[in-house]
Amino acid sequence: MSQASPMLRPICLVKNVCGSLQVCTDAIEFLNGINQPVVVVSVVGLYRTGKSYLMNRLAGQQKGFALGNTIESKTKGIWMWCVPHPFEAGQTLVLLDTEGLGDIDKGDSKNDGWIFCLAVLLSSTLVYNSRGTIDNDTIQKLHYITEISEQIKIRSAEAGEEGDEDSQFVRFFPLFVWVVRDFTLSLEIDGNEVTEDEYLDFALQLKKASPDNMRRLENLQERDIVQGFLETTGRFCEYIFDKSPVKTLKGGHRVTGKLLGQLAQIYVETLSSGKVPCLDNAVVALANLENKAAVQEAFKVYKSGMEKVKNNFPVSVTDFTSEHQKFSKLATSEFMKCSFKDDKGDYLKQLVQDIDMCYVVLMEENEMASKRKCKGLLKDLFSEMNKRLQNVLGQLAQIYVETLSSGKVPCLDNAVVALANLENKAAVQEAFKVYKSGMEKVKNNFPVSVTDFTSEHQKFSKLATSEFMKCSFKDDKGDYLKQLVQDIDMCYVVLMEENEMASKRKCKGLLKDLFSEMNNDCRMVNTVSVEDIKSTAETEMSSLHKEKEKTALLEQKRKEEKEKHIESERMLEVEQERRQDRMKQKEEKVKKEMEQQQEEIKRAVESKVKEQEALMNKGFKEKAELMEDEIKI
Repeated sequence: MSQASPMLRPICLVKNVCGSLQVCTDAIEFLNGINQPVVVVSVVGLYRTGKSYLMNRLAGQQKGFALGNTIESKTKGIWMWCVPHPFEAGQTLVLLDTEGLGDIDKGDSKNDGWIFCLAVLLSSTLVYNSRGTIDNDTIQKLHYITEISEQIKIRSAEAGEEGDEDSQFVRFFPLFVWVVRDFTLSLEIDGNEVTEDEYLDFALQLKKASPDNMRRLENLQERDIVQGFLETTGRFCEYIFDKSPVKTLKGGHRVTGKLLGQLAQIYVETLSSGKVPCLDNAVVALANLENKAAVQEAFKVYKSGMEKVKNNFPVSVTDFTSEHQKFSKLATSEFMKCSFKDDKGDYLKQLVQDIDMCYVVLMEENEMASKRKCKGLLKDLFSEMNKRLQNVLGQLAQIYVETLSSGKVPCLDNAVVALANLENKAAVQEAFKVYKSGMEKVKNNFPVSVTDFTSEHQKFSKLATSEFMKCSFKDDKGDYLKQLVQDIDMCYVVLMEENEMASKRKCKGLLKDLFSEMNNDCRMVNTVSVEDIKSTAETEMSSLHKEKEKTALLEQKRKEEKEKHIESERMLEVEQERRQDRMKQKEEKVKKEMEQQQEEIKRAVESKVKEQEALMNKGFKEKAELMEDEIKI
């Protein structure tokens, strides 16, 4: 039994206290731990007919359900014993021993009707136990069964469906087994031997009441009686184990221990309120409870999965959406497995809403985590930039001091160009080191293929370029980047004369224009103090810094807009896939439920056809014609 400890002895499921029925809490708690399908076997019958003995034998025990040897009924209410099914793995056998009907101490037949009604509603196999022979008096005592349509309703009053409800009972009535204790008549009809079922069918034929003159006791030795009794009891147990089906609800949904406990509570509350139990209403009430639990369990599947993703925040939008889609699909599958009768899809919609709300919250948390990480990276980046800026300002001040000391007139453009030359030269050296150190590792593995050598050259050339871009500034014309490329190319090949000459010619023209502009600016400058020069340099560097920041922010904004657009398209695709998956699972579930309902209808029609044929064979034409009308309905 799934998630339930073995039940060593029976416990009370429904108490009968002073004519009032009460569900026992400890029994419900035990049933809540059984998530397997259950085969429920109930035994009913007059008090002191040996019902408890039969249930002990089904449980494979000598003791368990209380036995007595007086005319006082020992079993009060309904007692339950849950054991593993001896024939079917993954199923639990639930044995229900009911209070004896017709106990002289009760004095109220209504109480008997409640007990019998609960046994019918909760069981998948109903065992009716009696003693002696099957005669007219015995059949008359079956009024609890013949009056069952007055005790139980199939459809609710709101359903608005008309028709003979009696014809519907065969679809939902449990498997019926009649056990006759101490049967001493020969199984013969008109001198011909017959089976137990054929004899029962003969005894139940429509006929006028007749005096009880059928009993004929035979004198048998005790040893023979005991041996035969034990053999018959063994055959009874094997029949129950082999033929008893799993308890199902209207629509074919298999009942677990948890559902059985909820059914018991619903039916007891209905009977205690004086109302007639209705299968439709019970299924709807149970479906509401079960579907709410299914939504919660399915949401747990999604949330527990996304919690693992949350532990790795921040993650990319693609990875986050992929994980969301995966666990959303698992949650939907879990819901479909646990839910039933969600025909309008209300509970599935509730699950989708819960998942979507959680998704939005987690997405915001992932975005916040991403922002915190980016702020940390920017903080480190600006710290490094400030260090470089202080170094640059120191070099700039040194350039201005040296210019003034030599008696020349300081020029702002010249100072920036000179500073840029120093920084960019250093940037070229650092970038070339990256390339050279990387290629040194490749060199240690010589010889290597031309493809591998070229691939490594491209890899470290790209890394070197990135390093240069990070350290350089004011290389507007790309002179120093070209120098880096030349150094790398010279390291990669021996001669690049044509490219080097073209680079020199271009650089000369650019330098001529630059020096011409610089000379014009120098003529306009008279004399400038060191402090003014330093202040101007700081202003210039600050402007350069802001310009870089503005460019970076614009680029970042462009990337964000592009990512949001991609994310929106991806989300639309994901939602379409989720919707298609939900529809597919819903269609499969509806198809399965329709097949189960068709099986129920088929079983009911076959039963009615068989009964009609039997009546026709025995001359009850009028009754058979009424039966045919029921089959058509």
